[in-house]
Amino acid sequence: MTKIAVAGKGGSGKTTVAGVLARLCAESGREVLTVDADENPNLGISLGMGVEATYGLGGARETLLLEGPAISSSMEEVVDRFAAEAGEHLRIVQVRKFDQFRPG
Repeated sequence: MTKIAVAGKGGSGKTTVAGVLARLCAESGREVLTVDADENPNLGISLGMGVEATYGLGGARETLLLEGPAISSSMEEVVDRFAAEAGEHLRIVQVRKFDQFRPG
């Protein structure tokens, strides 16, 4: 399993780079799980889900914190519960709830 993290300062194109990499890997037949942990979670939009579908994604962090210590859940449980289909071979887990559209 290959893991790729995209990090940088605000406005540097992290979401665009992550979305392009994820889509290229998925198009080559690899199973891809993306995790959007940005304060402004727009990765779903970059993956082609659109604003409405991205808005509809649940925030794993907020939900788990309401239920008790978030660390009591395994990563597999979090993925099973919160991952949404974003295309063929492509899923997304959104850490924070999308509250309003803010172009990133």
